[in-house]
Amino acid sequence: MKKIIFVAMAAICAYVTCFAAEKTPAAATAAFSKKFPEATNVKWGRENEHNYEAEFKLKGITYSANFSDTGEWLETESPTTFNQLPEKVQQAFNQAHKGAKVKAVAQIETSKKGTIYEVEIKKGMKTVEFFYSADGSETKE
Repeated sequence: MKKIIFVAMAAICAYVTCFAAEKTPAAATAAFSKKFPEATNVKWGRENEHNYEAEFKLKGITYSANFSDTGEWLETESPTTFNQLPEKVQQAFNQAHKGAKVKAVAQIETSKKGTIYEVEIKKGMKTVEFFYSADGSETKE
């Protein structure tokens, strides 16, 4: 009987520890609430050891925003259309990827690089992402 109780307690401790590790740090949620006070339907996920992502709605549009575990805003991604991209980005993409079918387009505001644009295409079974600065030069995210 003692063995069963010990195993049950160990399982409960492991579950609680696992759950606590996934919890979004208060600094990140506070920074998010300050930056996006009107956000609704907020869902948090963990990107890596120190980076958390909130998916949310703002005025009916779905966004995502990343914050560090210390509350530093890293980036915000919002959907857009290919036709809304800067002309130079459209031209650069069309020239480099003639005939490619665009799957999704996003505008990404970053804390370090300013605004960049993401264009996703389907290549075989894979989705490939390309990133551009406003002047049409391809960049890394």
